[in-house]
Amino acid sequence: MEMIMNKKIAVLFLSLMAIAATSALAGSKNPVVGGKEMYPTKDIIDNAVNSADHTTLVAAVKAAGLVDTLKGAGPFTVFAPTNEAFAKLPAGTVENLLKPENKDMLTKVLTYHVVAGRLSASELKKQIKAGNGQATLKTVSGGTLTAMMQGGNIVLKDEKGGMSTVTIPNVFQSNGVIHVVDSVVLPN
Repeated sequence: MEMIMNKKIAVLFLSLMAIAATSALAGSKNPVVGGKEMYPTKDIIDNAVNSADHTTLVAAVKAAGLVDTLKGAGPFTVFAPTNEAFAKLPAGTVENLLKPENKDMLTKVLTYHVVAGRLSASELKKQIKAGNGQATLKTVSGGTLTAMMQGGNIVLKDEKGGMSTVTIPNVFQSNGVIHVVDSVVLPN
């Protein structure tokens, strides 16, 4: 059951990344992420695979075996790192995580970017306000992320103290919502 949920979360994460990238482009009725329109009638994966900004995330979700999970009913909230976010990691990190022998660690990292439920940016902001400036989010991996405001942006603090900013919020999917982020968050 836990493995199935982790797989679903990883797929959701990749899908959300793709959707978030599409939202960055203005001018269409639906958000544009990674140069492609994101459709609220499609699931996280079906949208994510079209985002040019989330090819690393999609590859990671596939390597972790999380595609079916993220295509599931959800709902999921995915904080989707862009290719540039993955590129910020130390040299060789992504390649090492994608090795079959590191599938468990890859799954943990990906599912750390997923929260059960559909949390819009306004809902996250309400939780932050109610928490006197911070909201603790339980991730599918079992870890926690701390959400807070920095100026007008939602930022996430991971368990290692790393920070990530939501750059494209509210890319809604049929099975959740993706918020594109500028850095990979890492669990303990």
